[in-house]
Amino acid sequence: MALSATIYKADLQVSDLDRGYYGGHNLTLACHPSETTERMMLRLVAFARHASEALKFTRGISSDDEPDLWEHHDYGDVKLWIELGLPEERRLRQACGKSDEVWLYAYGGRALPVWWQQNAGALRKLDKLSVVSVDEATLAALDAMAARTMQLSCTIQDGTMWLADGEHNLEIVFETLQDHGRQA
Repeated sequence: MALSATIYKADLQVSDLDRGYYGGHNLTLACHPSETTERMMLRLVAFARHASEALKFTRGISSDDEPDLWEHHDYGDVKLWIELGLPEERRLRQACGKSDEVWLYAYGGRALPVWWQQNAGALRKLDKLSVVSVDEATLAALDAMAARTMQLSCTIQDGTMWLADGEHNLEIVFETLQDHGRQA
């Protein structure tokens, strides 16, 4: 018998002063059996950072042809493609061909600098791609916030992101590896 996904519910309030976006989102996140809660929480952070009414979670880790999150234009084309982890350069190149804008939230401990060194040259040629990394301490703090039911508020101001629940108030630290003129 196959393991099923663990379902998490998040009531997320976003106040993005940088973009002028304010909204509430009742989210259902399916944590695939092969996905860590750290990764699932990073998906939630990526959602908060790019929040809109049209941004959607996909089948993600269980699908080879979809990102972790995406947003479509009204006419169907992909507006925003968001990946997590350390994907192959080919996948990111294809994403840039399918979407107006691509974001990668890279993480992976000691493997991350090696991956970046091997791929940076090719990735810098992709003018639609922005890459930020998330350190292990931030991922561990996000993991500590994970609960089956969450009440979260996210504030973004001057490029700084804060995520809070009843017990924690966490500054989310991103290191910009590549930014093609967009806020990172």
